[in-house]
Amino acid sequence: MKRILMLAVAGLILVSGISFAGGGQEAASDSTRILLYLNGTRGDQSFFDSASRGIEIVSQQFDVETRIVEGGYDSSAWQPDLAQLAGGGWDIIIAGTWQLAEYVQDLAVQYPETTFIVYDTSVDYSAGDFSNVYSILYSQNEGSFIVGALAGMLTASDLDRARSGNTIGFIGGMDIPVINDFRVGFEQGARQVNPNVRILAAYVGNFNDPARGKELALAQIEQGADVIFAAAGESGLGALEAAGEQNVFSIGVDSDQYMLLRDSQPNIAAAVVTSMLKNVDNSVVYAIERYLDGTLAIGQAELLGIREDGVGIARNENFERIVPQAMIDELDRLIEMIDAGEIVVDTAIGQ
Repeated sequence: MKRILMLAVAGLILVSGISFAGGGQEAASDSTRILLYLNGTRGDQSFFDSASRGIEIVSQQFDVETRIVEGGYDSSAWQPDLAQLAGGGWDIIIAGTWQLAEYVQDLAVQYPETTFIVYDTSVDYSAGDFSNVYSILYSQNEGSFIVGALAGMLTASDLDRARSGNTIGFIGGMDIPVINDFRVGFEQGARQVNPNVRILAAYVGNFNDPARGKELALAQIEQGADVIFAAAGESGLGALEAAGEQNVFSIGVDSDQYMLLRDSQPNIAAAVVTSMLKNVDNSVVYAIERYLDGTLAIGQAELLGIREDGVGIARNENFERIVPQAMIDELDRLIEMIDAGEIVVDTAIGQ
C-alpha cells in the first residue's frame, strides 16, 4: 500500500531567455499541457536527466503537449523564471528539489487552476490551501541501505577491485537532510552486513562541480576506500571518474550511471557496480497517468520507497558480471525484509 503524507507545492510558465526543450512530439493544442522546470540542466546523467526522461515517456505514451525548461544553476534566476512560467496557461507545472519548494508554494495560491507537481520535496501543506499541489517524496534511505549493504560486502571480499582496509566512502552534494538521508541509509546498510566497516564521508558543497567531487573521492581512496558512493548529482561524475582511474568500485545515483557511461566512458563505467535509483522518471509517469484518469492525490504528498518502486538498485550487465550470486541473494533478502517492515531504515528527514 502506498504511504501518503499531508504536504503541498506551487506553479510555473513560459519565459524568453530560458532554455526550452521539447519532450517529444507535441499533441494538439487542446491536449493537456505539461511543463517541467529544471533548476539545472539536462546532461547531468543523474537526477535531472531522470526527470526529463519521465517527461519524454509521458509525451510518447499520452496525448499531451510537453515542454522542458532548463533554468541552469544560477539560483537567482529560478524565482523569476517560475513566476513568468506560471502565467503561461499550463495545465500542469512540474518542479523538483527543496530549492524550488518555497517558490512553487507562493505560485500555487496565485494560480489555483494550475496543478503543480513537486518532486523530491514537498510544500508545507499546513501553511495554506495547497489543494492544487501534489508532492512526490522518495525513500532514498531505503535504496541507499541496499547499496550500503553491497558496499559493505564488496569491501570485505576478495574481488579484484577490493582492498584490505575494510573502508568505503560516501560523497554528498550538500550537507542537507535529503542528502543525509542517503548517507544514514548507506551507513546502516553497510554495518548491517559488515559491523566493523570504516565509513568516510565528505560533501562537495553543490551539485555541479565534478572536479571537487573527484578531489574528494581521490582523498577517500588514498585513505583506503575501495567503494565510493556519490549522492551528488553532476558533482558525483567526478567521483565515478576517480574510482575508475584508481581501480576501485563506485556506486552511482538516481539514474543507471553504468548504462549512461558505458559507451562514452567505458573505463569509468566499468567501475560502477550498480546505482541507487531514485526513479524520478517512473514517478513522473505515475503522476501524469493518474492525473489523466482522475485518481491523482492532488493536495497531498506521497512517499515512494522500495515497495512502490520509487527507489531501487540497477541490475545491469556490469552488476551481474561483478556481484557474486551469494551477495545478490543477500541483497534480495534485505529488500524483502524492508518491504515486510522487518528492517526499518533510519532517516535524516526532519532532523
